[in-house]
Amino acid sequence: MVRIALDPTPYNDSVHLLEFPDLAARLGYEHLQLTPNPDFGRHFHHPKLDSGMLATLKKRARDAGVGITSVLPVQRLGGPEEHQLQAAIFNMTRYIRIAAELEAPIVNTEFSGRPERAEESEHCFYRAMEALIPVLEREGVSLNLDPHPDDFVEDGLEAWRIVRGLNTERVGFVYVAAHTFHMGDRAASLLPEIGDRLGAVYTADTFDHRRSHALRYITNPPGNAVRVHQHLAIGDGDVDWAELFGALRRTGYLGREDALIVSNVFAEDERADEVSRFQLARIRELIAAA
Repeated sequence: MVRIALDPTPYNDSVHLLEFPDLAARLGYEHLQLTPNPDFGRHFHHPKLDSGMLATLKKRARDAGVGITSVLPVQRLGGPEEHQLQAAIFNMTRYIRIAAELEAPIVNTEFSGRPERAEESEHCFYRAMEALIPVLEREGVSLNLDPHPDDFVEDGLEAWRIVRGLNTERVGFVYVAAHTFHMGDRAASLLPEIGDRLGAVYTADTFDHRRSHALRYITNPPGNAVRVHQHLAIGDGDVDWAELFGALRRTGYLGREDALIVSNVFAEDERADEVSRFQLARIRELIAAA
């Protein structure tokens, strides 16, 4: 059965990390993905949990009947500066061990390089993974990568080729629906390429920035090197959800016991409870319809 997990990012300012399992249960979720948070660890920083806090978090999750499926740290695996690369390896090693200790053996993350230095970033990424793959194997953890807008690789197919080049089944792919239009908007052809190396799917809607002759969003001065996307509730943007879930069904993902779908809406924190419940119901409808 597909696991549907809550990304609790909208609650970072109002709910303590140790309260997240109870929050997820109250909203109807049986699963939780841990994401950047002041007590868990911020973007590009070392994690801030000790063994005592990890033990308490595991107990709180058990008591709430909520499974922690995965962790999402963001580290500069793609550098491209040497000190960024070394920090990313050091920090990610600890995150992998935290995932193992939490019995949540999935780390979802981003390449986190720079598009204007793509060649250097790709080289740094492969160096980082050369150091981290033995850690993943030793800890029994899998790592999945998302080609995030403004990364050194944004196109979904090219990102998959880079992952494939690692030549290990310990590393897979995250399909983030909110990044659809930066990835090439081709779920129906990309997901079969990825196959059983698809490790997670994130569900939030976004607008197609390419529409209206690429003038849907205007930044000044013209030509700014910016990437625009949203993480909206399903149905509030332009993502073709029937196409995406149809592709997930055809590739067998929705039939996998380890399938993971994460709700990660960030745009409406003031309605976070309402939107989180809506997302859960809508994801279930999309699975059933597929």
